[in-house]
Amino acid sequence: MRKKFDKPPAGRRFVALAERQHGVVTRAQLIEIGLSDQTIGRLVEDGRLWRIHQGVYAVGRPTLTLHGRFSAAVLSCGPGAALSHLAAGVLLSLLAERGPRIDVTVPGSGGRRRRGALIIHRGPLPATDVTVKHGIPVTTPARTLIDLADLLPRRRLERDLDEAAYLRLDVTDLQPRPGRRGSGTVKELVKRHDAGATRTRSELEERMLSLFHRFRLPAPEVNSSIEGYLVDFVWPEKKLIVETDGWAAHGTRTAFERDRRRDADLLAAGWRVLRISYERLEREPEWVAERIAEALRA
Repeated sequence: MRKKFDKPPAGRRFVALAERQHGVVTRAQLIEIGLSDQTIGRLVEDGRLWRIHQGVYAVGRPTLTLHGRFSAAVLSCGPGAALSHLAAGVLLSLLAERGPRIDVTVPGSGGRRRRGALIIHRGPLPATDVTVKHGIPVTTPARTLIDLADLLPRRRLERDLDEAAYLRLDVTDLQPRPGRRGSGTVKELVKRHDAGATRTRSELEERMLSLFHRFRLPAPEVNSSIEGYLVDFVWPEKKLIVETDGWAAHGTRTAFERDRRRDADLLAAGWRVLRISYERLEREPEWVAERIAEALRA
């Protein structure tokens, strides 16, 4: 009978390790739990291990989930590495998934280098700038925003700050970091931008917000609750609501009836509602801006 303090068999530890790491393991880890080079080679030949990076394998099949690809990338860069930049933004839910590129930061110096879709950044990475999400080491929300400031335009950064506020992520430590150019950009942005105030839920809403800025219309409140309804844009002092209608969300009979009831409830409560379609916004932005400006003047 096996004593309680005995280690479980290597095969069980192998499986448990892969489960914790989203289906990937490193060669060093396999050797540490007792597998020989010969055994590892046989597992590769049998198709139970698939090489993803140098010394990193997928277990059982060559395809990985997004988290598996992130985990494999970080493991391939050695101890102290952390997911960063665009990939960190995706893992932290600040950005939508965006192509095969994966960024990893490694403590040290030497700039940046590419290994296929993997971008390896070398620079200062104190422990205070690293957290763990879904079992994957990743730069903190504050450090991620500072890194993204080197890559993204101002409005995209505002949207990331809005999303961080919505997700209640801790971004209080937006202080300058040695060697990070984006530190000053984010610090200035925080001073001027009310985090969460312009959070949009779709590209259509984002285009409408851009139109307000382009035609110098007064800034509305975005995605506010009015009379129990979440509305896209509202000017409370003017009792005016603007809703954006995309076909995907509003193109069914059920959605049509729901929108009509919603508008009737808001009208009865003293609100004016303008509905702007995607096609109208795309084809006639000047007309849209003029109609909204007239409504604001009324």
